[in-house]
Amino acid sequence: MATTPRKVLITGVSKGLGRALALELANRGHTIIGCSRNQTQLDSLQLELAKLSSTNHFLFNLDVRSNTKVEEFARAIVEKEFVPNIIVNNAALINRNGKIWEVDAQEFDNVIDTNVKGIANVMRHFIPLMISKKQGVIINMSSISGRTAHALYSPYCASKWAVEGLSKAVAKEVPAEGVTIVSLDPGIIYTDMLVSCLGHFAPQYQSPQHWASKAATMILNLTPLDNGASLTVEDPGTFPNSE
Repeated sequence: MATTPRKVLITGVSKGLGRALALELANRGHTIIGCSRNQTQLDSLQLELAKLSSTNHFLFNLDVRSNTKVEEFARAIVEKEFVPNIIVNNAALINRNGKIWEVDAQEFDNVIDTNVKGIANVMRHFIPLMISKKQGVIINMSSISGRTAHALYSPYCASKWAVEGLSKAVAKEVPAEGVTIVSLDPGIIYTDMLVSCLGHFAPQYQSPQHWASKAATMILNLTPLDNGASLTVEDPGTFPNSE
């Protein structure tokens, strides 16, 4: 069923789930506002998006860890009259496999700064814009690791548990009508991040493209009734030897 064209902001858009979701949504007629730190991948994505539709899509080089840069980004979006209807906070890092005493402090900080503070920065500057328009949906990408615990990537687990709590708390802060905040466990998908976790097991899982076709439909159908929910994309998969 056709839906009204939306403006969708996706962080971490240049690869993996973010890129696949951007291409899927663009193919369905929606406008993509994307950001990433990798200009080369942004340039190649811009070319792919241009092949899918005549819609003007906007991609920005942005580090969501910087509150100042996110603030400037939000201001530019307002000036372009391009406030998104939907935000997918997808940008994330995972630490190299290792016990907590083996993980460098800087690596730990990078995971928390991207996965938690990055989401907080985006919400800080974009929720007021959505409130003023009395509409908007924010999807904060969580993980199975935000609802269960897994050894050897405790920094990542900690960040995703934080995403779950942050999402539920902010959902209670937004007005009762119009703005929706959810956390979303995408499931287990064959990406570079999964390879870093599972090695040779990773290719047995679904591709980002297959995932995006399911996730896009789910995201486009979210309503204020979903505010505060912890959701999971259909058929998420299970880890090897999971209990």
